[in-house]
Amino acid sequence: MKLIVAVIQPTKLRAVHEALEKIGVDRLTISDGQEFASHEDHVFISRGLETRATMFRKINLEIAVNDDYVERTINAIETAAKTGKLGNDGDGKIFVLPLAEAIQFSPEKRGKEAI
Repeated sequence: MKLIVAVIQPTKLRAVHEALEKIGVDRLTISDGQEFASHEDHVFISRGLETRATMFRKINLEIAVNDDYVERTINAIETAAKTGKLGNDGDGKIFVLPLAEAIQFSPEKRGKEAI
């Protein structure tokens, strides 16, 4: 079992969600987040002062999957989250973590059956 954490652009949430549904991944946690990064091309002028944007709104997805779904989940997210043909800096990141245990409350299930 793995926990996949994806950080994506807010505008790509619908596309990523649809891509995950197509491969049978229909349970995920979605939360708002902010990314701290210094992108040189995010400069704006406000009241005559040049400012660099360092905080960017992102969407965080947490998805628990069994081992046989890891690669297809990663591929679905990566394909749907890209903002251009090849993607752009700031499109997002995917982290894959080992998941020691999963427990579902009702009906009570443990391990792979809980996912």
